[in-house]
Amino acid sequence: MRNTVIRVVNIGKKYHLGCTSPLDQISFSLKQGVTAPLYKLIKGDQSGPSASEFWALKDVSFEVERGSVLGVIGRNGAGKSTLLKILSKITTPTKGHIDINGRVGSLLEVGTGFHPELTGRENIYLSGVLLGMKKFEIEENFDEIVRFSEIEKFLDTPVKRYSSGMYVRLAFAVAAHLKPEILLVDEVLAVGDAAFQKKCLGKMGSISHEGRTIVFVSHNMSAVQRLCNSAILLHKGRIIDKGDVNEVTESYLRKGYESSSYWERLCSPENEVYFNKIYLADESGNHLSFVSPALKVNLIIDFTIEKYFENLQLAINITNIYGEPVFASSPEDIGVLTPKEVGLYRAVVTLPTELFLAKNYGITVSLYLPMQRGLDHVDSLYFTVQEIDCWSNKTIGGRRGDLAIPCNWLIRSTN
Repeated sequence: MRNTVIRVVNIGKKYHLGCTSPLDQISFSLKQGVTAPLYKLIKGDQSGPSASEFWALKDVSFEVERGSVLGVIGRNGAGKSTLLKILSKITTPTKGHIDINGRVGSLLEVGTGFHPELTGRENIYLSGVLLGMKKFEIEENFDEIVRFSEIEKFLDTPVKRYSSGMYVRLAFAVAAHLKPEILLVDEVLAVGDAAFQKKCLGKMGSISHEGRTIVFVSHNMSAVQRLCNSAILLHKGRIIDKGDVNEVTESYLRKGYESSSYWERLCSPENEVYFNKIYLADESGNHLSFVSPALKVNLIIDFTIEKYFENLQLAINITNIYGEPVFASSPEDIGVLTPKEVGLYRAVVTLPTELFLAKNYGITVSLYLPMQRGLDHVDSLYFTVQEIDCWSNKTIGGRRGDLAIPCNWLIRSTN
């Protein structure tokens, strides 16, 4: 028990669908307390007002030992971010309890704890104070934070003028170098470039070797396998697998690619720009469970804009089974602008299926403001490409890599 730094016991987190603020939650609870007994009297013992309850987490229990690195994986909406918010004490569990032995540093989204009007220099001190550091401790680590973040030229610029990449560089540098005993990291590293992601993973590895503890949420299974020694798999708010990181990630990959090429929003969104439905379809608009390189395949994206955003952009990311990017695409690539006016929209993206090998792939779809923030993000779509040779009569099965790229070859004798 002395070596256990995080102990989570039967925690659950309940939300009420349609309640978008703490005041709404309080109002709903008061209303439910008054109306539920009357509803039950009239209708009998039915769900009634409680039908709008949504459990983001339910009966979640686990322990994390000092110096270990725990990966938290699962599909979009599985409860991963909610779990980190509870561990960070940003929100409280509806039931159960947690015991944390140590100072916690959190990096849950870009610019966590930053004030946009303050400079990078000022935010380093602000973040340090919020982590419980003394001034001399912050100054001891100041130069290393700046060096690691690579933002020396912009140190005295207000962070509201930073790009999302600069934001996350500084935020990670602060969280990693101000020596929290427990570091909680969400998928924010996806914002940085590949070189910086590699640098961050290396830093988290060195942190764990110093005896500090890391809880790491990611969809990049390759990064999880490299960094973590154990993992938990969340599905619809419950832990369905935990233990050795390789065994848990393999379980996730097996479950994840059982043809999930259709996604639809089931609950009321809180944001002003959001996806309604995303799925793969043939030329006639019929949903496809599997993809053939010989067929024309479209990705259908239905989304809603409830507020005008000047710089709104839409993008897709195709990943391999480990969550690593294969390629990305945006309508702006070919001069088509993402809509900005209020309304309902449908985007149709024709996928280059003739370039896919017979493997499993993932799809991430995002609506975002470049260099500012994400507005909606769906990463729970997967598809399987059936094996077919679209080049010649010879099989291309077993080829290494993620895509089947036909190159022009010329071989001639030089005798």
